[in-house]
Amino acid sequence: MSTIFWEISKRNIRIHMLRSSLAMLGIIIGVVAIGAMGILGNSMTQEISSSLSYVGDSVIVTPYSGGGGGGMGGGGGASSANLMLTDQNYQQIKRTVAPNVAIPVHSTSEHMKVGVGSDDIVATIYGLPTNDESDLLPNLQAGGYNNANSGCLVGSTFASDHNIKVGSRISIGTDGEYGTLRVTGIIAERGMSFDISTDSAIVVTQDWFENTYNDKDQYSEVVVKVTSSDTASVKTIIEKQLNRNTREKTVSVTDSKATLATIYSTFSTVTTFVTAIGGISMLVAGVSIFNIMMMSVNERIKEIGIMRSIGTQKKEVMSMFIYEAAIIGVVGSLIGGLLCLLAGYVISALMLGTTKYLFTVSSMMSVVEGVIFGILICILCGMYPAWQAANLNPIDALRHE
Repeated sequence: MSTIFWEISKRNIRIHMLRSSLAMLGIIIGVVAIGAMGILGNSMTQEISSSLSYVGDSVIVTPYSGGGGGGMGGGGGASSANLMLTDQNYQQIKRTVAPNVAIPVHSTSEHMKVGVGSDDIVATIYGLPTNDESDLLPNLQAGGYNNANSGCLVGSTFASDHNIKVGSRISIGTDGEYGTLRVTGIIAERGMSFDISTDSAIVVTQDWFENTYNDKDQYSEVVVKVTSSDTASVKTIIEKQLNRNTREKTVSVTDSKATLATIYSTFSTVTTFVTAIGGISMLVAGVSIFNIMMMSVNERIKEIGIMRSIGTQKKEVMSMFIYEAAIIGVVGSLIGGLLCLLAGYVISALMLGTTKYLFTVSSMMSVVEGVIFGILICILCGMYPAWQAANLNPIDALRHE
């Protein structure tokens, strides 16, 4: 018996194809909006996670620069004119965080030439202890680490922009006044970073940096690689040890894991917000479905009266209208789900420059959620019209003109 009502539902959709198609279009738009925004949000989160996951075990210590209370050389506070960490600060950090590794970092900007006849460029130079390069920069795209003061590492973007390969030579300083370095390795792309941004920079040994710039015992930052405890506890103990003078702080300490958590939370909130905006279009489509189903009931009152007078039960009349809403919902949602993938691909390619996160579990779940939401909205919006149709008085329905 239910097959008959299923066929009646399909027949009614065919008779009012334009009206049904417009209702499906609303559902399609709603599903695409929810799914595509979900894909974009999840892709952005995964892109950031991929770029920053390797720095989640770091605590970064920099000279304190806030408050304006630091005097020249007084009380260990950082002067606004010389924001550097001293060797004493470094040794204190090293003792405080043991057995975790504390890596002192030099940095400066310098003119350089990357080839014969090339123009001068300005890039950041980092100076790192030779033994600590692999701890801070674990992934090399090519070559090996520095084993002498005459060598250097370069970032992947720097190498690509200036056609640098392992073995290339870089003249440091205006007219090469600081000598020439041979590229021993190319650092894999790191993207965003809390510690040092190496993609467009070069990395030299600590000895070469200090000898060249006569800059011993002063560091721009110290990076602590946390392996034996929690980053939050390391951050706390560094602050207690180095910022004992509450009136004049010495260092600023950043917990990369906590920062990552904040970033993920922010992106999750943004994803939820834009998905909710897509859900509004779905609710509008649901109102359209409700309106169409009410019109369908009003147009078929006499037909319903005849069916009820020959013994059709209320639940069977109700199922006929629910089938109709379900067909519109399922077809529209499935089409919308397929178009989600296309929309997600285009949006990811344009906004993120990559589509590698399109078919991940979290992105596919956004599509599935959009499809399920579309089907549920249609069925729910068809429930009241179906109930109203089932509860019409058969005699009154037969008299209806």
